[in-house]
Amino acid sequence: MKIDDAIQSKFRSEKHRVAVNLIYTTNWYMGQIETIFKAQDITHQQFNILRIIRGAHPKPVTVKYIRERMLDKMSDVSRIVEKLREKGCLERKECADDRRNVDITITEKGLENLQVLDKLIEPLEALFDIFSPLELTMFNELLDKFRGQEENLA
Repeated sequence: MKIDDAIQSKFRSEKHRVAVNLIYTTNWYMGQIETIFKAQDITHQQFNILRIIRGAHPKPVTVKYIRERMLDKMSDVSRIVEKLREKGCLERKECADDRRNVDITITEKGLENLQVLDKLIEPLEALFDIFSPLELTMFNELLDKFRGQEENLA
């Protein structure tokens, strides 16, 4: 569906159309993901943290390490880590090298939950099959180029 039909609005320029389209599409895609996550009693922030820690597994990570890699920079990482610990997905231990830090590792339960979620998300990732490998590369490059202007906003 074209963005013009979806929101039934006129745009003042192609730039405006792209901006609205980007927000609308992001919200649509996140809605699809949230539906899957809600059924599994997990948030997208929790999923993101589990994936970050799985990427470092079996090496432990710190809250700072997680925060630097989060997709949602506004997340309260410590609170989310604690919720995941309460669910049995993570373990927290005092860091042997620096007692001010806490070592965080993923548990077998956390790894198993991620395997389930990965399978459930595959159909959403398959939506990108409409693009050729070249188009996917270009799409990523365009998004990177767009975000690369961040310093122009300061």
